[in-house]
Amino acid sequence: MARSMGAVRLKKTNPITLALGAALCIFILYFLIGSSGSGFSAARQAAAASHPLSPPTSPFRKSTGKAKYKAPPVAHYNLNNVTITSNPLEARENILLLTPMARFYQGYWDNLLKLSYPHELITLGFILPKTKEGNMATTELQRQIAKTQKSGPEKDRFKSIIILRQDFEPPIQSQDEAERHKMQNQKKRRAAMAKARNSLLFTTLGPATSWVLWLDADVIETPPTLIQDLASHDKPVIAPNCFQRFYNEEKKAMDERPYDFNNWQDSEAAQDLAKKMGPDDILLEGYRELPTYRALMAYMHKPDGLRAETVPLDGVGGAALLVKADVHRDGAMFPPFSFYHLIETEGFAKMAKRLGWQPFGLPNYKVYHYNE
Repeated sequence: MARSMGAVRLKKTNPITLALGAALCIFILYFLIGSSGSGFSAARQAAAASHPLSPPTSPFRKSTGKAKYKAPPVAHYNLNNVTITSNPLEARENILLLTPMARFYQGYWDNLLKLSYPHELITLGFILPKTKEGNMATTELQRQIAKTQKSGPEKDRFKSIIILRQDFEPPIQSQDEAERHKMQNQKKRRAAMAKARNSLLFTTLGPATSWVLWLDADVIETPPTLIQDLASHDKPVIAPNCFQRFYNEEKKAMDERPYDFNNWQDSEAAQDLAKKMGPDDILLEGYRELPTYRALMAYMHKPDGLRAETVPLDGVGGAALLVKADVHRDGAMFPPFSFYHLIETEGFAKMAKRLGWQPFGLPNYKVYHYNE
């Protein structure tokens, strides 16, 4: 026996509800479509890499679909076409800005955004340790990157950004300044720093890179024209003078003092000390136990000196350091071992010199380190 179905009556929908539903659908569609893009102009999107295995310094936009990628195309690069000039802005040369980071400093990131060199020509590379502080720094770094790259003005957005995590344990857990600079911690600490720098460099150096700017995560103030200023000297390796602002209790006013003592000219005393050392011993700067009597660029600064004055160096620090990419391509790296009794950035300077690349410094051109 068939059962009869009664008529179904539909309740009339409120027009306001329909309007809100339509608006929500539009918003969802806009979010899904808009978030998949970079938000860049058509010109910058056209320069994006089409495959994830493209050179690491090329910008890459993830696909929104589920389709599998085809095999990466075979690409040919003629490095003879990569220019490295004293006017990188005019030549539109690509800059690789590399930072080993254990702590995140907001002043560092704010200073990056103030750099006047076109951000579309700057690739950022970071390496962070897998420690509690390193995890916190990574979280904050990613937050700032998302804020800048997704919602910030296009002029602030960088060409591409790479974040690496160290695959080795840090030699010391604390990043406090006093602990970092203890003499007994230096060899293992500097060796670990060298490994981190090398990992970062060899992972990110691309075929289109002209200059590599090393900038420490605790350098929070530089001239906006830092890249153009350093490159204008056309030196293979060049370092500004790193100072630190502090409150002078005697003067009852803000003052500044030298900070980085790894930019130096060698001395006979230091060479004599090295001759008495074992093959694995390293010569450190700034410790009473090792009086080197080197000429430190930190003390060459003259208040009325020319900012463009250059001096040849035998050792360099890594607070801020501009390097022609060809120097690194030629094999100059950061030795994590005793290299002529030098290690890390000072060992890099020695290696660069032995390859024919003379480092220079700018005693009257200052950048500023965070004051803990």
